[in-house]
Amino acid sequence: MQRSGPLSPAGDRHWRGSARLAVGCALAFGTLAVLVDWDAGTLTTPRAALWLALSVAVFAVLLPQRVTAGHGWLMVRGPLRRHAVRTDALVSVWQYDEVSTRLVLRDTYGHRLELDSRILAANPLLWHDLDTGVRRSRERGTLRQGDDVLRRLTEQIDGETAQAVLRASGLA
Repeated sequence: MQRSGPLSPAGDRHWRGSARLAVGCALAFGTLAVLVDWDAGTLTTPRAALWLALSVAVFAVLLPQRVTAGHGWLMVRGPLRRHAVRTDALVSVWQYDEVSTRLVLRDTYGHRLELDSRILAANPLLWHDLDTGVRRSRERGTLRQGDDVLRRLTEQIDGETAQAVLRASGLA
C-alpha cells in the first residue's frame, strides 16, 4: 500500500486567466504607445524605455494577488509582498464594505492578511480551508472578534453555491 503525502495547497482557480489578461493589457498598451510614437516620428530610445516602464507598471497594477491555502494557513502573494496568516490561530476577522468587499484576518502571531472575499466565494477549496481553520480557532478560543462577519460570509457563499447548483441542474 502506498501512503499518500500531504495535500497540495488549494489556490485561486481563476488567477491564471486574470494574470494572462494583465499581460495582454500591458502588451497592448506598450505596443500601441510605441506604434503611435513611431508613427508621429518622435520615437527615441529614452521614449521607448519610458513606454516599456509604463507597460511594466500597467502589468504590476493589473496583476491580481495570488491566494493559496493549506492545512491551517492562508497566503496572499502580490507582485512585491507576501502575507500569510495561521487560520487555526485567528484572533480577529474584519470586513470592509467599499467598492470591493475586503476581508482582513489577523492571527495570534501578529500577522495580518487582506483579501477580496469574492475570491473565497469563487473557490470552494480555499473557502473550505479557511472555514476549517476558523473552526479550530473557535475550538481553541483564540477567535475573539468577527463571528458575525464570518456568519454573513458563510451565508453569502452558501447562497451563491446553492444558486450555482440550481442553475447547473436547470432548476433555476
